[in-house]
Amino acid sequence: MQSLISRVKPTKTLKADPAPSRWAWRMQRLMLTPTFLFGLRVGVPFSLALLAGTVYLADDTRRGQLTESYSKMRASIEQRPEFMVKLMAIDGVEADLAADVRAAVPVEFPTSSFDLDLPAMRSAIMELAGVKQATLRVKPGGLLHVDVEPRVAVAVWRTEDGLALIDAEGTYIGDIAHRTDRQDLPLVAGEQANASVAEALDLLRVAAPLGNRLRGFIRMGARRWDVVLDREQRILLPETGAIQALERVIALEGAQEVLTRDVARVDMRLAQRPTVQMNKEATQEWWRIRQISGQ
Repeated sequence: MQSLISRVKPTKTLKADPAPSRWAWRMQRLMLTPTFLFGLRVGVPFSLALLAGTVYLADDTRRGQLTESYSKMRASIEQRPEFMVKLMAIDGVEADLAADVRAAVPVEFPTSSFDLDLPAMRSAIMELAGVKQATLRVKPGGLLHVDVEPRVAVAVWRTEDGLALIDAEGTYIGDIAHRTDRQDLPLVAGEQANASVAEALDLLRVAAPLGNRLRGFIRMGARRWDVVLDREQRILLPETGAIQALERVIALEGAQEVLTRDVARVDMRLAQRPTVQMNKEATQEWWRIRQISGQ
C-alpha cells in the first residue's frame, strides 16, 4: 500500500496567467493612441452636441424663436447711447467740396455706428474729383469725423470741351467757366498736356523773367512744348533738354532783347542751329528795304 502511494506523483497546481488577453491588450494599446483619445474626449461630445442641436433646430418654430431673440439682443446693443452717431464733421476742405462730400455719403443722424459702412463711405468720397485722400473714423461722443486731403490745382488745362483745373499729377479736379477765374495759374493746352504738367511747371519757373508776357504752354504732338507769349510769339522747345533750351532763350533776351524785336518764332528744336523767324510785317519791311537798296 505504501509502495503504491509512493509511486503516485502529486499533481501540480495551475497558476493564473497574469498576461492580458489578446483583446484586452489591443484595447489598452488603443487607449494609448493620441488620435483615439482625442476622438473620445472631443469628437464624441461634439458629435452628441451636434446631433442634439440638429434635432432641436429641425423645428421651424424653434428656429424662428432663436432668430427673433438674436435680433432683439443685437438691436438692444446697437441702439445703446454710447454706440449712436449724431453728427458728421468734415475737415481739410472748403465749403463747396464739403457739400459734395456730404452728398456722397447721405447719412441720416442719429444712427448706430454698427450701421455705418466706413470702407464703402470712404470709396464714395474718393470718387470725387477734388479729393486726393480721405479717412473716416467714429470718435467718442457720437461724432463721425471725415478728414479729407483735397487736390491742389496747379494749372488750367484747355481742352476741346473747355477749361479744367488739374493738379501736379495731371489729375482732373473740376471745370471753370472763364480763364479769368484762375489767372493765378498757368495755362496748358494740347494733346496729353496734363500728363506732362510737371515739366510745364519747371518751364514756368525758368520763364519767370518774361513776366506778364507769358501766355501759356502748348503740348505739340504729345512730344514737346511750345512757349506762347503775347504778340503771337512762340518759343519752340525740343523733346529733350527743354529747360536748358528755354534758359538759352531767356539769356539771349537778357543780352540782346531777342523777344523784344519783331520776332514770330524762336526755334530751339535743333540745339546746334537755333532759328529766329521774323513776323510778317517785319519780313515785308525787310524785303522792301532790300528792293530799295538793290535799285
